[in-house]
Amino acid sequence: MIELLTETAIQEPQRIRGLEMPWNRVMGSAEAPARAARALGPWHPQEFMAECVETVPEAGGLMTFVFRRCDGAPLAFRAGQYVNIAFPVNGEDQDPVDRSYSLSSSPTEPWTFNISVKRDPTGLVSPWVHENVKPGTVLEMLGPVGAFHLPDADRRARYLLLAAGAGITPIMSMVRTIHSLPGQADVVVLYHGAEAGGFAFHQELAYIASVDSRVKVFYSLGDRSKAEGWEGLSGRLTAAMLDEVAPDANGRQVYACGPEGYLNTATELLGKVGVDDTSINMEFFSGDRQTLLEYQAELAFAVDIAEEIAEEIADSAEDYYESQPTAFGLYEPGYDADGALNATGLPLETVDPDAPPTEAPDGGSAAGAEAASPDASSFDTVGTGSLTLSFMRTGINVRIDPTEHILGAAQRAGVRIGANCKEGMCGSCKVVKLSGEVEMNHQGGIRAREIDAGKFLPCCSTARTDMVIDA
Repeated sequence: MIELLTETAIQEPQRIRGLEMPWNRVMGSAEAPARAARALGPWHPQEFMAECVETVPEAGGLMTFVFRRCDGAPLAFRAGQYVNIAFPVNGEDQDPVDRSYSLSSSPTEPWTFNISVKRDPTGLVSPWVHENVKPGTVLEMLGPVGAFHLPDADRRARYLLLAAGAGITPIMSMVRTIHSLPGQADVVVLYHGAEAGGFAFHQELAYIASVDSRVKVFYSLGDRSKAEGWEGLSGRLTAAMLDEVAPDANGRQVYACGPEGYLNTATELLGKVGVDDTSINMEFFSGDRQTLLEYQAELAFAVDIAEEIAEEIADSAEDYYESQPTAFGLYEPGYDADGALNATGLPLETVDPDAPPTEAPDGGSAAGAEAASPDASSFDTVGTGSLTLSFMRTGINVRIDPTEHILGAAQRAGVRIGANCKEGMCGSCKVVKLSGEVEMNHQGGIRAREIDAGKFLPCCSTARTDMVIDA
């Protein structure tokens, strides 16, 4: 006998506050984690071989390719990052052609990873990929690369995710990651496409939005006429459209990916609806010469790191796995007389799902708005020095000497800031200064538009005044 299913009232889950990536507590620990934990941390780019194990056709001319590393290791990355792949499009006896593709899978499932490639009939690489990459194909890769990604920990976790066309791929990684994690979040996705049947991942996005109340998804057909039966939005991105899907956009972190024209328009419109430049994070799928040069420099530095890591392993694999090089700013848990010290991370604070939303300082309604503007005078203060750094997400004041680099003082105080090169080259430690002045001597790890937006690299910066920092 088939028992009919009936709808019943379902209560909202009880959640801890904010989002925290699974590796954050390993990174925040003092000395030596277990090897498995260390392997899952997105420490640095590596060069590796990967085998395709599955291909999945997607809407909109995309194809998802599922890979696993040939060495059996997980691919540790942050949601939003990309890999650079060497494709033998001209034959095995010719030099390969390199292309970078965003990872569309979640780093919380690291044993396989996905790239999703849109076929361009006039392109050199994408048609070859669609026709030739199949289960069993082995390719050389470099990654993870890129500073466009979700933070390792965020007590507010209020995001507006904007995507146009193939720009959905890193955004999809972010959505999948947030959906897989416990914790409070408020996510709005606005996805522009060219035709009603051309939205990649639309079935999965619909499912996630139906079962995860933290995620809302909106679609727009761009400048095309509305198709019969279309229930989504229509028209190009406008300030009115942003207000419709996220009236509190000025209280969110924005992650946007797509063609250069779309992102330039988004930047202008986000400013009109009150979003500060420091809250805007963008990944260009096409760009001007300067943007391309910046990505080339990013890849070149990733290659240097990967080669150095490979040399470390070649010199002594056992020593390498027992002790990661300190040059890459890695953290391992410490021990005392009673055993291993506990890793540190976000405090486990439950949130009442039935509590009415609080009014955000910007006028918008935001869950956890009290965390958006904490009072630094209530923070604990550590360290010595003539200047004070207030870390708003961590909730601590750090006294610092004007000659001391900010990163070291922050990490000693327990502030979670990832770091690889510590020389101002890779950009992995990039954070936002909400107020105050720094002196920064970087080596290409940050873009001019990011500096103009208030971002800086604490690894190569000293404080000139008291500062308030979004970390």
